[in-house]
Order: sequence, then C-alpha cells, then structure tokens
Amino acid sequence: MSIITSRSIQDYLKQIYKLNQDGGAASTTDLATRLNVAPASVTGMLQRMASANPPLVVYKKHQGVTLTEAGQRQALEVIRRHRLLESYLVSSLGYTWDEVHEEACRLEHDISEDFESRIAQALGNPSCDPHGDPIPSVDLTMPAESTRQLSSLRTGEQATVRRVSGEEPALLRYLSQIGLVPGKNVIILDYSAFDGNLTLQVEGQSSPLVLGTAVTSQVFVEV
Repeated sequence: MSIITSRSIQDYLKQIYKLNQDGGAASTTDLATRLNVAPASVTGMLQRMASANPPLVVYKKHQGVTLTEAGQRQALEVIRRHRLLESYLVSSLGYTWDEVHEEACRLEHDISEDFESRIAQALGNPSCDPHGDPIPSVDLTMPAESTRQLSSLRTGEQATVRRVSGEEPALLRYLSQIGLVPGKNVIILDYSAFDGNLTLQVEGQSSPLVLGTAVTSQVFVEV
C-alpha cells in the first residue's frame, strides 16, 4: 500500500502504534515527549488525523488516541521500511547497530515500494532487524512474539536474548561491550529485591554481570 501521508503524520502513526503496543491508548503527553513537540501541536495533529478520509486515528480528549485499521496499516508500512533499512545499513553498508536508527528515520519516508521490495529480496526477507525487532511482512502483518523483559527474570531462570531497545546509541554500544545481544543465552545467578539488580552470566563472557533495571528493562528475552 502506498504511503500518501506527510512525513509528520507518518512519524505520529509510528509512535502511536508503539505506544498502543505498550498498552492501551497513547496520551498526548507521551506523544509530545516522543516527538519533541508541544502538547497543543499534538492535539491539533490528532484532530486532523481523526478527520481524514479515511480516519487514521480515534481520538477522544483526555482519553488518548488509538489507530484505525487504515492508520495501523500505514504505521506498519513505515515500521517495515524503517526496520528493513536498518538491516540493510548493517548488512550491506557496514553500519553498526547503534548508528542506524536516525539514518533509517531519515530514509524511511522517501524510498519507493520497488526499492523496499529490492532491499527485502537482497536481505532474504528477514524476519527481524539488527536489534531483534520483528519486521512486518509484505502484507503488513506483524509477526507474533513471546518475549519478556529481562528485568522480570529471577534467580535460576535461563533465557535467550531476542531483542533490545534500538533507539539509544549509548545503551546499544554498552550492550555490545558486555555481549548482551540478540541470540545470546543468559542465566540469572541472583536477584536483589531491594533495587531490582540482576546478577547474570552471559554466554561467552568470563565473569558475571550485575545490571540494574535501566538496562534490564530494555532487553527482551525468550525463556
């Protein structure tokens, strides 16, 4: 499906989708923070998107916003392009996984459907991006996943890292340094109820690590 909306609307759709996935309607405050715009600007844009033909969102003042079917399809199209671009930048152009988010944000609005298709074919139609985030299929279906935050694990549990937050370069560089990347197995050696810290052993690392929730809440695992 061709994207005919503006860059700004595409950015809104993408962030609303992510906030809806995190649980329920997206608030204007959350959107203002994520998009770095004034709350009043968010309200105006949501009203415009709600009155589009077809409507892209369902918006009720003080109750947040959710995507319509049309809005969700366009959000998934933007997300598909973004994650394919991240994969292409890493696999073909030598970017590291902490460098690709902003680059993909700039490119996702401009590539054609043909270019998107060629990237997917060249990469072998990958199911996830370099951060482990699932890539929507060509028919705009988001693959199902059954992951938990690493922070939810307790002593004795074992898991495999599946994905990590892909938007904070400093965190991604740190995770690379300690080997806590998608595909690695971990075992929880200890849990501190006082501060939520986990002591864990990462596959391939010689010494255990002690990590706080600022890190473990951004890592998603399959038990």
